Amino acid sequence: MQFQQVIGQFPVKKQLVELVQHNRLSHALLFLGKEGTGGLPMALALAQYIVCEKVNGKSASSTTAASLFGEEPGSTSLPVRALTDACGSCPSCQKAAQLVHPDIHFSYPTVTRKPGETPVATDFITEWREFVKMNPYGNLFEWVEQIKEKENSQGKITAKECEDIIRKLSLKSFESEYKIMIIWMPEELEKEGNKLLKIIEEPPLNTLFILVAENEEQILPTIVSRCQLIRLMPLDRNEIEEALISRNKTEPAKARQISGVCDGNYREALQMLQHAEEDWEALLRDWLNAIKRTGPLAQAKWVDEVSRLGREKQKQFLRYFNHMLEQAIHLRVYQQGDSSRIPDSIMPGNELDLAERLNKIAAMDQQEAIIKELDRASYYIERNAHGKMLFHALTIKLYHILQDRLVLES
Repeated sequence: MQFQQVIGQFPVKKQLVELVQHNRLSHALLFLGKEGTGGLPMALALAQYIVCEKVNGKSASSTTAASLFGEEPGSTSLPVRALTDACGSCPSCQKAAQLVHPDIHFSYPTVTRKPGETPVATDFITEWREFVKMNPYGNLFEWVEQIKEKENSQGKITAKECEDIIRKLSLKSFESEYKIMIIWMPEELEKEGNKLLKIIEEPPLNTLFILVAENEEQILPTIVSRCQLIRLMPLDRNEIEEALISRNKTEPAKARQISGVCDGNYREALQMLQHAEEDWEALLRDWLNAIKRTGPLAQAKWVDEVSRLGREKQKQFLRYFNHMLEQAIHLRVYQQGDSSRIPDSIMPGNELDLAERLNKIAAMDQQEAIIKELDRASYYIERNAHGKMLFHALTIKLYHILQDRLVLES
């Protein structure tokens, strides 16, 4: 993968290119960004950039020692590289793009398929290549769903996998001057990650670790302290909109709508495209009317309906509600700035109407309280909470937040 194939993140791309061009990479990088921001694509692009023969000016068969990490014993600094992206055409680039370059290694969570088995990443390399090529912005849940053979399987990076990482990196590189180890989701290392501390701190010559994570708090602090932290920010709405149009041939109006709701998460945007026929606006109006006007029977009927949607759709609906509350708050702030209405260029007409109605039934502090409840509900849905119980409890909470306010009309 090339940098140009990674959506947005231009400051990070510039930073990484400069670090490589001036031989100032750390031995271990930690790419930290929320789901859907492109941590794995960025790691793949950096790895391909490093092994690209036109970037480093070396043929695949060259044996001349060099270093990306400044002067080291027995190494020679590379000349400053003029290219800001991998060429995409040399043999090394072609292998890297197909995830078969012998000096780019991968480690990722795996599942146990047979009793007594201790899996390593290599056992799943065929599935991994397929997963990354089809969905480089995918998450851990989707990966485990692809490789699991029984319910409730949990992805883990095992102690045996850590030993296999050390073994692979102890070998001489095959083609490139560098060995690169990409560890995806190091949050799943847990205490087994202590086995990697020494090799991360003192790696073999010309060895680079790239860790790709979403939650810094779940990574061993001893690993974080040994890495150079590279933060990836949520994607800009315009970047997601452009990517949906150019990469997925999405209609501009639909791309604009989804990009405003997906919260900077390109993976979520793709999920929403699969369920673009869902009428979240009508579902939200029905819920609020049941809470404010029609009472417990309508609420129970609505909860039954939403509990049958499935986890992904439930998360998307809550995200849509959150988005509309944020739009309502923006509208309130805009109108308080001596303006009677918000331009359609800022908010589509149907969203404008719903946002105005949300402002009628809830003050800003109530809207903020609802946002917190929706975020909490999304968290529990991610962790397999019972959908019907969750939405029943959420309905009661929203009733208490909204009571004594005006009714949202259909």
